[in-house]
Amino acid sequence: MRVLSRRAAGVSALVIAFSALTGSAHAKGPGESESEIDSSGGRSGNTLVSKITYSGSTKGSGGGSGGVTPVGDWTPPACWYEPRSAEEFAKYVEDMYTETVNTPGQHSYAKTSVGMFRDEYKDGKYENYNLDKKDEGNFWVAVQDEDRWMEPEAQLCDEAPFWVENGDAPPVENAVTPQILAELAYNQIQLPTTEVTLAPAATTKVNLPTWAWLDKNTFREVSVTAQLNAGGFTIQATTTAKPVSMRLEPGTSDAETYPASGECALNDDGSIGQPYAKGKADRIPPCGLKYLRSSGNGTFNLQATVTWDITWTGTGGTGGDLPDGTFGADQAVTVQEIQSVNR
Repeated sequence: MRVLSRRAAGVSALVIAFSALTGSAHAKGPGESESEIDSSGGRSGNTLVSKITYSGSTKGSGGGSGGVTPVGDWTPPACWYEPRSAEEFAKYVEDMYTETVNTPGQHSYAKTSVGMFRDEYKDGKYENYNLDKKDEGNFWVAVQDEDRWMEPEAQLCDEAPFWVENGDAPPVENAVTPQILAELAYNQIQLPTTEVTLAPAATTKVNLPTWAWLDKNTFREVSVTAQLNAGGFTIQATTTAKPVSMRLEPGTSDAETYPASGECALNDDGSIGQPYAKGKADRIPPCGLKYLRSSGNGTFNLQATVTWDITWTGTGGTGGDLPDGTFGADQAVTVQEIQSVNR
């Protein structure tokens, strides 16, 4: 039985490092690398995991329902490089080496690989993990988004850990910066449930305009801050999502939307659409729809998708725009075959 763990997001990056040094190992993903240990060992292994922390309206923090989907084919990075002090890196390698060679039933080639990896930093190029110049720089290590380790993009950070002097730029793409933190925070944003208020409510009538709106108190901007404090290197970035419009898709071609585009813009007060009130029965809603046929014994699947404008600010006065995001939800609408009603 193999041990699978969310903590193991960094195992495949470590195996890539082995591959760079030995030319033999290959990454198979968390818990299934050449350096994996069996469940009988009782532990999932020491791994290189990200030290980035998140705060704000994050996934799992409550008060929301889901993440934002970028418009277009852009995605946040699936892997990147972070600094580690000489002491931190030395402890990591020594702990990993000890666990690997002492695990009952561990493969001989895993022990050989981890030994070669250790030798590179203890007795080879870096000589005792550069501890004699620990105040002059940091090791930089590859880490992965633990939710995306199966994606090919997560294997692109394939450099073995390397030393960078203080003040020098790491010679790799995706070395962590405030912008990378902002992009990672993008992927952590939790948005409020997109449940549209309708009038009439869940049951409406054929050829009767149905008003739709979102409450401004629910749909306000949300933000997530990502921070990295490692190896004396401290940076942060805050990514903010602000709702700008909502698109209605009735769930059938036999319907009309208001406006015709189906895109309801944000009002000046932060709301979307306008609540129905008595006396508005003969008016066309600024945001809504009209069904042209009955849903019969079933329902139509109304989809409301909110578009969010996303920006970021970070350490050192950095900041800018990130791709717009969307998040939507479906709700069932019953349409009855009644041609005329009084409201």
